[in-house]
Amino acid sequence: MTVVLVEGVSDRIALETFAARRGMPPPRIVVVGGSKGVRRILATLADEHPVGLVDAGERADFERDVADVFVCDPDLEAELVRALGVAGVEAVIDAEGELASFRRLQRQPAQRGRAVEAQLARFFGGRSGNKVRYAGLLAAAVPLDRIPPPLAALLASLESESPRTPGSAAAHSPGRGVGGPA
Repeated sequence: MTVVLVEGVSDRIALETFAARRGMPPPRIVVVGGSKGVRRILATLADEHPVGLVDAGERADFERDVADVFVCDPDLEAELVRALGVAGVEAVIDAEGELASFRRLQRQPAQRGRAVEAQLARFFGGRSGNKVRYAGLLAAAVPLDRIPPPLAALLASLESESPRTPGSAAAHSPGRGVGGPA
């Protein structure tokens, strides 16, 4: 059985959301608590095939011990922003009643002149719980045909393992293409 190792809770929530939206059974996901925790977790797994989902900056920590690593560039939040587009992300923030808060952040001296994607990264990471909450909200808003490449490739690899019912089709692209295993 495959187990997906992820750095944090936001990664788990995004993967679970996309899997549910694709009608997949929930994947077995283990949060390693940051990239440095991967070896500790691997020592507890028996007879399981680990795959990883990791941010680009931490990929080496996973690649030392995990054969199939799917890399978010530079991180999950950026992948979700690219998939949804800035206007789509702002619509999600607005639906949560926090667009005024985001606009205040944009006006701060340290944020002025920065790309809106960098401002969004600060918004998600600057308030306790925002990364976790928005991971699910953004994953729920991304059109299924725009799932970020590393998450789509990971989900496809999981689908290719699961038993199929007659008439079902699981897309799987072997190899190390964009967003695929590193």
